[in-house]
Amino acid sequence: MLLASCGPHEEAKAPAKTVDTLAFANAPGGGETESADSLVMRAQVALDQAGFSPGVIDGNEGQSYKLALGGFQAARGLPETGQLDPATQQALFGGRNVPATRQVVIPAAFARGPFVPGLPKKISGQAEFDHLGYRSMTEALAERFHTTPDALVALNGPGTRLAAGRTIRVPAIANVPVATIEGDERGWSDTLQRLGVAGDQPTAERIVVDKSEGTLRVYDGKDKLVAQFPVTTGSGHDPLPLGQWEIKGTSRNPDYQYDPDLFWDANPNDKAKRLAPGPNGPVGVVWIDLSKEHYGIHGTPEPQNIGHTESHGCVRLTNWDAARLAQMVHSGTVVVFEA
Repeated sequence: MLLASCGPHEEAKAPAKTVDTLAFANAPGGGETESADSLVMRAQVALDQAGFSPGVIDGNEGQSYKLALGGFQAARGLPETGQLDPATQQALFGGRNVPATRQVVIPAAFARGPFVPGLPKKISGQAEFDHLGYRSMTEALAERFHTTPDALVALNGPGTRLAAGRTIRVPAIANVPVATIEGDERGWSDTLQRLGVAGDQPTAERIVVDKSEGTLRVYDGKDKLVAQFPVTTGSGHDPLPLGQWEIKGTSRNPDYQYDPDLFWDANPNDKAKRLAPGPNGPVGVVWIDLSKEHYGIHGTPEPQNIGHTESHGCVRLTNWDAARLAQMVHSGTVVVFEA
């Protein structure tokens, strides 16, 4: 993984205000759909805002949603039932009217992509591309609003036209401030904007990955649970290396060195390849390197599969959750893998 001062007689000038060209303005009007009105989707949005990710926001009461509720309950000192009971609703919503969705106007900068409609799914074909970007605007919008293309179709209808200036209904994931990152040669600030992830996050001192539950819990310096994400971990061929490790470093928007010798299911004719960065690459938008050789925590091009499929031993999260985690960790953060 690859990692002018003013003169004495000059008038000081205020710094130029950053124009957020990727911000989605709210659009007026539009009727709610049954899915948009659902209490489950409201809870998923609120959990995402609180740092207890339900994975993809789709209005369904799946396992990742129940795990997110359980993590939120644990952090708030409530019985860890995984159910949206009255006490949990009060803690989660706090009397606020948390919307499930919002109607937004697609900004021109977002609509420009770039998109890579011909990007193959197989690694063997991806080495020919100089950017492993989203294949369509639908896919990009789904990641920006922490959902799936199918959920966007359910909210808007299959005939909805996507283009700059058009209105679309999305899960109510807010705009985030533009992150100022010194020496941002790989466009990480832009990636955070396109994933709806704020650059400012709590600092992680300890991470616990629970294999049986499929969760990654984040603890701060006072050992307080501050975030939780659903994950996919290991397989029978590549089991999760149980024990205590630590983070060695983080590669944002990384290149990926594909070595078929490290994959039991690789095609015997495959050759080692270096793949370009992009959200549709094998490790998504970020690689968090561990002290265990060849193991890391990373994103994925298939967010809907998190918690449902196996991995090659590493820990996978949705791209937006991986990006958020990358803003929390530092070299030396303790990582514990539990059965």
